[in-house]
Amino acid sequence: MPLHEKDLEIGLLLDFYGELLSDSRREAAELYYNEDLSLAEIAENTGITRQGVRDSINKAKAQLYSYEEKLGLAGKFRQVEKTLADLTARLERLRSVLPEEERGELDEIIRETQSITI
Repeated sequence: MPLHEKDLEIGLLLDFYGELLSDSRREAAELYYNEDLSLAEIAENTGITRQGVRDSINKAKAQLYSYEEKLGLAGKFRQVEKTLADLTARLERLRSVLPEEERGELDEIIRETQSITI
């Protein structure tokens, strides 16, 4: 997995499990992964050493992966997102073959499916 995909994965895990981390680990991970600050910038902002920041981020990352392994919430979220996208695409294909006068209810179902936010 390319580095930027790992960064996105950690960002998603932070959304789900960030509140379970200690304040210092959460802050360091959020600054690094979500705000794209360097280790040196985080160290300067937080008053801890660069190595301390690195350790905090690595420990946060390990905890986040552990939570996901046990709870699987981010994986379930991605699956629901994929299923909704697939359903919407299938409904739109079905809509395209229906006569105009029969599309009303299907249009409503498509709008409802697209409006689902998790």
